[in-house]
Amino acid sequence: MSVGFTVKFYWFQVGTGDFLHSFFSTIAYNLEDKNWGSKFPTIMNELYSGELKYENIHNAINELDEIRHELSRFSPDKVVWDIEDLSKQPPWEDNISDDITDLSNYFVTSDGEDLIEVLKRALETGIEKKESVKISKL
Repeated sequence: MSVGFTVKFYWFQVGTGDFLHSFFSTIAYNLEDKNWGSKFPTIMNELYSGELKYENIHNAINELDEIRHELSRFSPDKVVWDIEDLSKQPPWEDNISDDITDLSNYFVTSDGEDLIEVLKRALETGIEKKESVKISKL
């Protein structure tokens, strides 16, 4: 089952639910000292819970920019597949593209796009349409 971000009728493809959970797990583990939502509450709590209200999108964009910057300091081997079970590894293990140089560009959607860029476009669409951003299953 595929997940993505929706803004009204707009769909932004991500990939599997496990893949998206890995993105959030990596942030919590590496950037929030394993304390989910302590540093990036809008992205980690509100968006992850399923719906980011329009009124909070500007905060989410600021958090996302900081997340990208901070993830760039971590090598790809610092990815966390599942914060609840640190023994789990990505299905591709450490067989990744040479284009992936750090955690800021590690997450590539099933469409081959940078996940952070896809999320940013969804957030910008939310501002443009004055609509909330949701995590949805297809």
